[in-house]
Amino acid sequence: MRASDRAYSALREDIIEWRLRPGTVLAEVEQSERLGVSRTPLREALSRLTAEGLTTAAGGRGVVVTDISLEDIDELFELRETLECKAAALAAERGDPAVFERLQKELLEAPALLTDHEAGLHNYYGLAAELDAAIDAAIGNAYLAQAMRGLRVHLVRVRRLAADDPSRLQAAAAEHAAIAEAIASGNPALAQAATTVHLHRSLTHVKATHPPH
Repeated sequence: MRASDRAYSALREDIIEWRLRPGTVLAEVEQSERLGVSRTPLREALSRLTAEGLTTAAGGRGVVVTDISLEDIDELFELRETLECKAAALAAERGDPAVFERLQKELLEAPALLTDHEAGLHNYYGLAAELDAAIDAAIGNAYLAQAMRGLRVHLVRVRRLAADDPSRLQAAAAEHAAIAEAIASGNPALAQAATTVHLHRSLTHVKATHPPH
C-alpha cells in the first residue's frame, strides 16, 4: 500500500470513529511522525479527506477535522432519503431475491446478538454493511452506488455521534430486515416505504440523543 493511501486510511478511520474530534488541527509534522510517513504523502491524504468533506482548510491553522451540526444532519438525511429510497426500489426490481432473503433472516436474528454489546454491535453493523453492499450490487447503477458510498462516510460519523442505545439498535435491525424482505419480494414501492420509515426513525433518534445546545 502506498504511503499516502496508508495515511489516508488511518486518518479517515480516526475521524469516523471520533478518535480525531471535530476542530482537531492535523498538523503536518505531528501527523507525519504519528503515522510514519513523510509530509508529501500526508498532504495527499489530507487533500483526499478535504475532498470528502472530512477535513477543511482553516486559514493559518492548517487543516482541521470538520464538525457535524444538527443542520448538517438534516441535510445529510434529505440526501440520504433521495438516494436510498431510489436504490431500494431499483434493488427490488433488479436484485437476486435469494441474497436479500438470507439477509432478512440474519437481520431478524440480530437482536439476539445484541445482548453481548460489543460483539453484537460488530455483528449488527457488519450485517447493515452487507445489506448496503448487496443493494449497491443489485441496482446496476455505478453512479448511484458511488454517490451512496460517499454519503455513508458522513453517516458513520453521525451514527457514532448518537448513543449505541440497545433498544434503538434492535428496532433498527428489524427495520433493515423489513427493507431486505421488501426487496426480496420484488416490491419497489414497499422497499421504498420501508426505507423511508427506517430513515425517519434514525433521524429522530439522532436528534433525541444530540439535542441543540
